[in-house]
Amino acid sequence: MQKQDFDIIKSSGERAKFSIHKLRKSLKRSGADDQFVEQILYKVRDELYQGISTKEIYNRAFALLKEKKSFFASRYKLKKAIYELGPTGFPFERFVATMLKYSGYKIAVGQNIKGKCVSHEVDVIARKNNQYLVIECKFHSEEGRNCNVKVPLYIHSRYQDIIILNQEQNNGDMTPDKGWVVTNTRFTKDAIRYGECVGLYLLSWDHPMGNGLKDRIDRLGLYPVTVSTLLTNREKQFLLSRDIVLCMQLINDVFYLDHLGISEQRKLKILNEIKMLCNV
Repeated sequence: MQKQDFDIIKSSGERAKFSIHKLRKSLKRSGADDQFVEQILYKVRDELYQGISTKEIYNRAFALLKEKKSFFASRYKLKKAIYELGPTGFPFERFVATMLKYSGYKIAVGQNIKGKCVSHEVDVIARKNNQYLVIECKFHSEEGRNCNVKVPLYIHSRYQDIIILNQEQNNGDMTPDKGWVVTNTRFTKDAIRYGECVGLYLLSWDHPMGNGLKDRIDRLGLYPVTVSTLLTNREKQFLLSRDIVLCMQLINDVFYLDHLGISEQRKLKILNEIKMLCNV
């Protein structure tokens, strides 16, 4: 049996054929050079067996990357790191808001906005030039759970309620230009179709193609603190509780590491990892 004919078990429980191409692509995103990527592929492929889980494949590749350079492993674990922003959705909301802030938007989190029928608590409001965005964040702490069409249906009805009131009152500056739905997982085909039909902007792990969350994070170097392989879980939770959601923030707010009692030597290692990760 050829290695490419091996069945793997995805996080959703579905079976799929092992794809060397997908694994190679995800390893290259870590920043590792082609030679090292091929070495990892050779080792991982040699350890495959029928029914192996994607989690086991990930863990093996992650360990090999970490042995080489910690920031390779940090980039590779991006998807898992976003799940680690849970279990509540609030850190994810802060993460989305802070990403937009670093892209030039003025942001506000957890604001109440009046609609024609009822008031709505909006996860994130973002303004830039003449753009006014209202953004709903849907966080799932379990892999394999996707956003179905019910999510954009619900968000669109809330968005329309806000727009109708402001249009009736001629509040031009208070009328949103666009409604967004952001998730850390994926949208179903019907959810994407509905969003496109009614004019909602849907942003997920891999949608829109080439400009999903993973692409934006890699392009802008806006990695969540949870990607760090050098910080402990306790330290990450402390930082998240202080609204430090991006690695980039730690470069300017080093005193948080001092507050945690991290030694100078370890602090230098952490900051060096972050700078390499964020291309600073």
